[in-house]
Amino acid sequence: MGDIKSMTDIFFRGTNGELNILGKIIKIILIFMVIVFIKRVINKIIDKALKNTNKTHLIVNDKRANTLIAILKKIVNYILIFFGIITVLDMFNIPTASILATAGIGGLAVGFGAQSLVKDIITGFFILLEDQYSVGDYIQTGDYDGIVEELGLRITKLRAFSGELHIIPNSNIQIVTNRTRGAMRALVKVSIAYEEDIDKVISILKELCIDIGKSNDTIVEGPNVIGVSDLGESGVDITIVAKTKPMEQWAVEREIRKRVKETLERENIEIPYPRRVIIGGEKT
Repeated sequence: MGDIKSMTDIFFRGTNGELNILGKIIKIILIFMVIVFIKRVINKIIDKALKNTNKTHLIVNDKRANTLIAILKKIVNYILIFFGIITVLDMFNIPTASILATAGIGGLAVGFGAQSLVKDIITGFFILLEDQYSVGDYIQTGDYDGIVEELGLRITKLRAFSGELHIIPNSNIQIVTNRTRGAMRALVKVSIAYEEDIDKVISILKELCIDIGKSNDTIVEGPNVIGVSDLGESGVDITIVAKTKPMEQWAVEREIRKRVKETLERENIEIPYPRRVIIGGEKT
């Protein structure tokens, strides 16, 4: 054991008994290996704790749980890295206490300039606390809409359907429309020619809606034929409404339109199109 200790002192310590550069590098590597290990352990604890909480129905849905997990893991990561950096600075005899004190004084000096950052964080905290939206929700805020890809304490990232990624500071989020909470509405307008029997068409559409409702499990309620909703220039509009699961309303609307067209063609019911009748004129 003495020989091993002496060999260690030769390679990793200087003549004054303190760690040399090689020793400090090895120690830094060990410190960050320990940090990575602690981070993984804490992440597993967070995953397990929130999953157990979800089973007791204290968390409403998986989306909110995933959002909280991601944010807690980031906070843990920042704290561990901070302590790692402080430990490394202490190894090089850099006075961390004075640095922290200076940082505190400097923080007061730049406090007014960091008001927007503080506002972002406070707003992000209340977004999480009130469960306004979660990762995976389809929301609209201001002129932007899309799927929430990331929800942090400072920013929210929205992925638009066209592919753009909107990065929005949380303090800029004033009004949020969440389109994935509760049943969504699918609305389809069907136009028929004025010459058709409206009662007959409504009866046919009601039978079709019953069949669609039975065959499509994404429909929560309906579809229902509301009746005549408009008298257009070339036809009569009949409205069909259904309630669907979140994000399924567009697919249901497409299916209803397709089935309606096929049914009207099969029943020889005319779908109107713009027509122009010219009266009078001279014979040539």
